[in-house]
Amino acid sequence: MIVVDNVRRLVWFTLVAIWLLGTSNSSFAETSRTIPRDPHASRLGDRMVSFLARDLETSVDYVLEGSDLDGRHAPWSTFKIPNLLIALETGIAPSLEAERQWDPARRPAASYWPRDWRGDQTLRTAFRRSAVWYFQDLSLEIGAEHYRATLRDWHYGNAVAADGSDRFWLDRSLQVSVREQVEFLDRLLHGELVVSGASIDALSEASLAGRFEGSSLHGKTGSGPAIPGRFNGAFEGWYSGFVLRPGQKPVVFSLFVTAPSFNSLRDFRKDFAVHLLKETGLLDADFP
Repeated sequence: MIVVDNVRRLVWFTLVAIWLLGTSNSSFAETSRTIPRDPHASRLGDRMVSFLARDLETSVDYVLEGSDLDGRHAPWSTFKIPNLLIALETGIAPSLEAERQWDPARRPAASYWPRDWRGDQTLRTAFRRSAVWYFQDLSLEIGAEHYRATLRDWHYGNAVAADGSDRFWLDRSLQVSVREQVEFLDRLLHGELVVSGASIDALSEASLAGRFEGSSLHGKTGSGPAIPGRFNGAFEGWYSGFVLRPGQKPVVFSLFVTAPSFNSLRDFRKDFAVHLLKETGLLDADFP
């Protein structure tokens, strides 16, 4: 009788284990979907790309096959997203129209500067043009201690900002992963960060990249040389942002790419992110 009872218990525990395993696999399938890499081989070329998008309506993650979601990199100009919010929240830049005069003696133009950096900027134009000097000036007034505390609270990368530095997001001391970029935007748009609605609205306005039938794409690019100071070699870059949709929660996403040159990633990073968002149905297929 004891043997029969033990066999029954063993069978019961086995059935429960099989059921739990099936439930776990089903749950994973519902929360993470892989985007096959092979169909995009010709578009990818010799670029290495990692991509994660999260539908906040369904909590489903969409991951490009083979992506490194947890390796950290310099955020480059995608840091202008948290930087704009911090500037607004501290009042250092009270609005998108906060203007600063360019001082060529203090901030001499580098050879790679585009023409539209070489002049006075508002917070809005500095964000959209990615004018580095404006945000360098802001960073010195905001102070590294405030950055460190805020970035720790926001779980943004390693939250490193050296005292007196106005380049910590450019010199590889501040590091963030694709997953951390997405989770930061997730918390921001879920209202989990201490950020006013007015600041989030300002970010949405400054980062607007296109509209279609009520939906809008918002994002920020960023890039820098893969080897510090070598501007004629391999580059790495980002396109990170969110999609606002009528009647649904947003989509948040981040793409990181390394490429043989700046030219081979300049347009690719945004174009390919938009392509993947369309393919997964997270952005309307007719979006311009």
